[in-house]
This record gives sequence, structure tokens and C-alpha cells, in this order.
Amino acid sequence: MGAAKGTLRPDVTGFRKRGTGNPVLVPKKQVSKIVRPGEKKQAVPKNGDKPIHGLVSDKNFIVANAVENILAAPKLPARQEQDMLKKKTYGRVPKFVTKIKREIEDEYNLVREMQIEEQNERDQQRMLMPEEERQELIAALKKKWEVLMRDYQKESHH
Repeated sequence: MGAAKGTLRPDVTGFRKRGTGNPVLVPKKQVSKIVRPGEKKQAVPKNGDKPIHGLVSDKNFIVANAVENILAAPKLPARQEQDMLKKKTYGRVPKFVTKIKREIEDEYNLVREMQIEEQNERDQQRMLMPEEERQELIAALKKKWEVLMRDYQKESHH
């Protein structure tokens, strides 16, 4: 498969010479004119038409271009900006902004209602103890505290 080993080596005796790697350009006279959008191409010559050879122009294109630009009328501005201060809706709040504000206000009201409901539920969960039960609870806590204090004082003074 393929060439024998060592046959594809480059030739080391020949070096690149100046200008050998550059592309060859076509002379300017042979290049046809580029057709821009909006321009029409030239008609195809008839069978009996003979080509014109050696056509030379005396026109100085640099001077002609300068004169043409000097005499040309200035271009009008493409589009003038609208004066926003003179619009019918100037100073009015857009409809979408009022809609969004209304939606936000509705959400705030919903959150407030939920908070009030939670507060009412917490208030309902709170009940006042009867006075007898309260006194019993206080007495039991005092006994517990005395026992703990006695044990603490015994241990700390050894």
C-alpha cells in the first residue's frame, strides 16, 4: 500500500527562490468591471458585432470626481428624530406599568391577610390558665429550684 519507504522525502538540493510562492495575478486590463446592485449588465454582443480595440479615454477621473463632488447638492437627513415631548402619551403612565403595580398590590394584600390569619390562629392557641393550676405550677417549680440549689451549694463548698 502506498509508495515505498523513503520515496516521499523532499528534495534538499533545490531551495525556494524569491517570488516562487507568490500567486500570479491577472493584469488589470483583463479584469471585468464588477456590477453593483442597481446597475444593469451590458447587453450580450450580437453575432455580427465586431469588438472595439484600442479604445483610449482622455478623461482625468480624479479631477472629474472632485468637480462632481463640489457641485453635488448636500444629502438630506435620512430620518428626523421624533420629539418625544410632543407625543400624545407624554407624561402618562403606560398601561403595562399600572397593571404590574396592581398585581404587586394584590400580592401585598394577600400576604397581609395571611399574616393576620396566622396571628389570629396564634391568639386562639393562647389560653389563660385557671388561677389554682397556676399556683400549683409555681409551687412545684419552687420546690424543684430549692432541691437543685441545695445540691449545688453542697457541691461547690467541698
